[in-house]
Amino acid sequence: MLRRTVVTTTAAALVASLAMPLTASADDVKEAMALVEKFAGRKTAWDGPTSGPKAASDKTVVVVAADMKNGGILGVTNGIEEAVEAIGWNLRVIDGAGTISGRSAAFGQALALKPDGIIINGLDIVEQKTSVESAKAAGIPMVAWHAAPSVGPVPELGVAANVTTDAMDVSAAAASWAFADAGGKPKVVIFTDSTYSIAIAKADRMKEVIEQLGGEVLEYVDTPIADTSNRMPTLTTALLQRYGAKWTHSLAINDIYFDFMGPSLAAAGISGDGAPKSVAAGDGSESAYQRVRANQYQAVTVAEPLNLQGWQLVDELNRAMQGEGWSGYVSPLHVVTPENIAYDGGPKNLFDPENGYREEYRKIWGR
Repeated sequence: MLRRTVVTTTAAALVASLAMPLTASADDVKEAMALVEKFAGRKTAWDGPTSGPKAASDKTVVVVAADMKNGGILGVTNGIEEAVEAIGWNLRVIDGAGTISGRSAAFGQALALKPDGIIINGLDIVEQKTSVESAKAAGIPMVAWHAAPSVGPVPELGVAANVTTDAMDVSAAAASWAFADAGGKPKVVIFTDSTYSIAIAKADRMKEVIEQLGGEVLEYVDTPIADTSNRMPTLTTALLQRYGAKWTHSLAINDIYFDFMGPSLAAAGISGDGAPKSVAAGDGSESAYQRVRANQYQAVTVAEPLNLQGWQLVDELNRAMQGEGWSGYVSPLHVVTPENIAYDGGPKNLFDPENGYREEYRKIWGR
């Protein structure tokens, strides 16, 4: 495990940052909670595309998934499967199984199939640059989910659209909730995975927000998402021994870190709603919803509309196949708390906006 306690902030160079004061006060807490509430409201109005090309016919697409054990990747894949059935294409999903070699092999299999399009699901395109460049050279249209730090096209690698919420808003919302919940005096541990550039960008943004607001980052922990089941139990115990009651909140770039913290916290005599409280800057997995609903070792997840994003990926790929640019749509994020978990898909343990997106995409495709 690699642990870093001093990190250079890079997130502000990626996107415009939200202005934050440098010292904590009652007004700062109020402003932080106002930001959270902005993203916690119901999502009932469709704000995505209303026009685009009709469905291309007789297409076969391949999803290259980084790790189907990851709840976010699984949720997006479910949405892709729904959308592919609606648009009338054929689909194959290849699992990279959470390792660099596995992801490389999965991409190689996808290329060998010579599909009409590739959907990159959760792979860092820098890590897989050689394979991505091979697909570009072969003229295979590509779209991606969480493959780069920012939303939109990555033209130098032939990716027509990288689909994600605004990762910096996600991170700011998570950090702001922790700041407000701690009464302006948070002492946090941040969990990330340097395998992914987007993970570092999100973690750096959380660190930046906490420190600009006057809170303290106790530790910045770089530990692989793919090995959380093995590492998090002992890591949690070690962090408790190191920081004890000083540790008020855990901030992670993905819910999966919290899948394996609960038993260690419980063994230390910490109640499900006690400190350190866990706050995830993505992705709103089923297990995260269950923990938030039960107040058991996770207070908040900043969820992405994974199923909707699956539909958006198919729409963006349909556009790319027909030579059209990306739609420009940035999907909404949602701060999920026990108070609002009853709507926008909460009863199904996912953020599924009640904005009619399935019908809207069917209209565009003529289906």
